[in-house]
Amino acid sequence: MRTKITTAVAAVSALALALTGCAGGGGTDGADGGEVTLQMVESLTNPTRTELLKTMLADFEEANPGIKVQLVSPPTEQADQKIQQMLQSGSGVDVLEVRDLTVGPFSNNGWLYDMAGDLESWDGYENLTDQAKSFTIDSEGKGYFVPYGFYGLSLFYRTDLVKEAGFDGAPKTWDELVEQATAIQDPAQNRYGYAFRGGANSIGQVMSILEAYNADNLDAENAYKVTSGDSIFSTPESQTAIDKYIELFKTGSPESSVAWGYAEMVQAFTNGSTAFLLQDPEVIGVVNDSSLTEDQWSVAPNLVGPTGKAAWPMATAGWGVAEASEHKEEAVKLVEWLSGDASTTFAKENSLVPILAEAADDEFFKTGPWAAYVEMTSAPDTYLSVVEPRGSSWWTEWSQRSESDLQQVLLGKMSTADLLSGWDQYWTEKWEA
Repeated sequence: MRTKITTAVAAVSALALALTGCAGGGGTDGADGGEVTLQMVESLTNPTRTELLKTMLADFEEANPGIKVQLVSPPTEQADQKIQQMLQSGSGVDVLEVRDLTVGPFSNNGWLYDMAGDLESWDGYENLTDQAKSFTIDSEGKGYFVPYGFYGLSLFYRTDLVKEAGFDGAPKTWDELVEQATAIQDPAQNRYGYAFRGGANSIGQVMSILEAYNADNLDAENAYKVTSGDSIFSTPESQTAIDKYIELFKTGSPESSVAWGYAEMVQAFTNGSTAFLLQDPEVIGVVNDSSLTEDQWSVAPNLVGPTGKAAWPMATAGWGVAEASEHKEEAVKLVEWLSGDASTTFAKENSLVPILAEAADDEFFKTGPWAAYVEMTSAPDTYLSVVEPRGSSWWTEWSQRSESDLQQVLLGKMSTADLLSGWDQYWTEKWEA
């Protein structure tokens, strides 16, 4: 989703390895019949992350003699599709990376093992944060994956450009963001205000402003609804919000951002051509590795709407077990181990909000760019924790439709009123069905 892609040679080799697993799952027995080999497939692949996982898996193997783990790392852009093919075939995978975007379709197809019964005896469950527990065992009592961390939108901003434009600090509201982005925008100098996302997975940023403007009436259990039971797309607040969002594109964003996805947005911020970026905490590491110096950028809390509130839907991913695995006991053991102390190391190295409650006392998560996340978590009445229906079986269809419709609006081929009306009809019909 948001990372550099491994080389084609490595990807082909990894995939070939994955598809050679035994028919009933990815695990195999050793030559002496006493050793189990698990195949583990990651989705959000990048070279640094893969090397970290290999180090962690080596530690697991040392602590669990008799279990070996082979890590498969398909290229990020095709990873979920490859994982789906492997799950459909019933081979090549024991442990896999499960995302909030894939858990719905994967579980609905019967490809994921329900670990809820196994996790009842896991001591590590009580060490999880309440947020992590709610995803580990869902509202229906199912345990399809244990999160390894959380993503949550925050505002990355160029402190130097904000100061040069005459502002005292980062924008706190969507109105202030439009004001500052417009003031900084200067195409003649290749300087733009906001790294707009008009391409793949653009719905996340759209929902951020819609949820902020509807915060007082938002259904926390389904942020695509308001408390009346209607869809969020039906409210007058959403009409005001989407018009503000399109204004941000027209007055404070590059024209080319109509097609930008994650990579283009982040690159525009790190190369200095845009002043603002709304993204997940994993970008902290990317910016730290860029040419920007510490005094040129910082992170501020998510933007609030007219009533001074913002929604904070926590996107997540984690580790699950394939239903077709012939070594579920060993696979669950690996998931539990990765979800223990190792998870905090993984969260630090990948810039994730951690899953262990004790990590909140770690200085690493209290300082620098992470301070914005501490501020948000300590003000739950301002930054409302909500759930989006990302586990819906039609989520991929929705993501593609919303991207296409937004681009039609940005290109002047559809009105914002028609966009909202279409989205309201889409979700209302899906829920009724």
